[in-house]
Amino acid sequence: MNLIMLGPPGSGKGTQAIRLQESNGLVQLSTGEMLRQAAASGSETGKLVGSIMAAGNLVPDDIMVSMIERRIDQPDCAGGFILDGFPRTIAQAEALDGMLARKARRLDAVIEIAVDDGALVERIAGRFSCADCGAGYHRRFRPTAVEGVCDRCGGTEFIERPDDNEETVKTRLAAYHAQTEPLLPYYRGRGILRSVDGMAGIDAVTAEIRAALGAFAA
Repeated sequence: MNLIMLGPPGSGKGTQAIRLQESNGLVQLSTGEMLRQAAASGSETGKLVGSIMAAGNLVPDDIMVSMIERRIDQPDCAGGFILDGFPRTIAQAEALDGMLARKARRLDAVIEIAVDDGALVERIAGRFSCADCGAGYHRRFRPTAVEGVCDRCGGTEFIERPDDNEETVKTRLAAYHAQTEPLLPYYRGRGILRSVDGMAGIDAVTAEIRAALGAFAA
C-alpha cells in the first residue's frame, strides 16, 4: 500500500507515519530527511541540493521527484511507502502521479490529519529532535522516556528548529492553507482521501487511520 500523509505543520504526520511503518511494514519517506541525507552524501545531486538549501531556496520539483523515484526503487519499498512532506502543491502531485504511472505504481490512500490552527501553535512550541538520528520529541506532549537521552538511539545531543516560534508557525500555516489545502479536493475527487480528527489523542488518531486504511483495503 502506498500512502500520502497530509496535514499542516505540527499535525502529527511524522508520528503517525512512524507508527504505520512499524505496524504495517511500510517505509516512511520523509522528504525533509531525504534532502538532509542527500546534502550530506557528497554526491553531485547532494552538492546541488545542499547549495540550493544553503541559499534558502526550494529544491525544484523535478529533483524531489527524482529522489523519491530512486528511493522507492529500493527493495525495502516493495511492500509500500508513506510519503510525509510531499507533495505540497498541485504541480508536485501531478509530477508524482506521472512518475508513479511510469513505474506502474499508484497511490492507494491519502490521509489528512485535520487540526485546529490555534492548537498547532501550542504543539509546535517546545519541539526538539535528536541530533544523531532525527527522532522527534516535545517537552510537554512527547518527552524522552529518560530525560536527556534519545529513546531511539540513546543519543544525548538534541536540536531545536529556530523557526519553531509563534510568528513563523503562523506564516507556515498560511502557506499550507494557500498551497497544500488544494490537494484535498484533488485527491477527494479520485476517491482516495480520508480525513481524521487530529485533535484527538495520538492513539485515537492511529486507530482512526487504521480504520480508514482497512476500508480502502476492503
